[in-house]
Amino acid sequence: MLQKLYEWTMSLAGHRQAVTWLALISFIESSFFPIPPDVMLISMVLAERYRAWIYATVCTFSSVMGGLAGYGIGYFLFETTGQRIIAFYHLQDSFFSVCDSFNKYGVAIILVAAFTPIPYKIITIGAGATQFNPLAFVITSLVGRGLRFFLVAGLLWRFGPRIRAFIERRLGLVTLGIGVAVGGGVLLLRIF
Repeated sequence: MLQKLYEWTMSLAGHRQAVTWLALISFIESSFFPIPPDVMLISMVLAERYRAWIYATVCTFSSVMGGLAGYGIGYFLFETTGQRIIAFYHLQDSFFSVCDSFNKYGVAIILVAAFTPIPYKIITIGAGATQFNPLAFVITSLVGRGLRFFLVAGLLWRFGPRIRAFIERRLGLVTLGIGVAVGGGVLLLRIF
């Protein structure tokens, strides 16, 4: 099933309404869809490198709007829809331990999840379920998602097809490492 969704998402990058599809995929990925918008972003930037920044902007803002939808699921529909989404990803145990940490480390948790391959949708639902400050959620999501999508677009803009294999295979590890470092830095600032 995931392979078919991946292939379908990739096919949308060549669609005449690709930017609209990019916005939609970015939106729904932030609240329930399993395929990240990076899949389309990579193909679209490689096809039209001069539009890299436009595509990164569309990804960022659509993803944050989708994050707000995920927040709404957690806030208003956690008992029905939210729990089903979390169960679909088999992250029930992780979800509840992260929710326990939201009051203390919410900004760091959101920032790391927004930037890394950690499922952002689970964090958006958790932010709503714990009634995390919505303004802090939006600002942190804009920073994290913006860093992620502009990093991908920037690497492709600068290096073109040569960097594609690296991004598709290793970017998750690189962003996870950077995200953990940034999140650790935010935690240290909060402690001191």
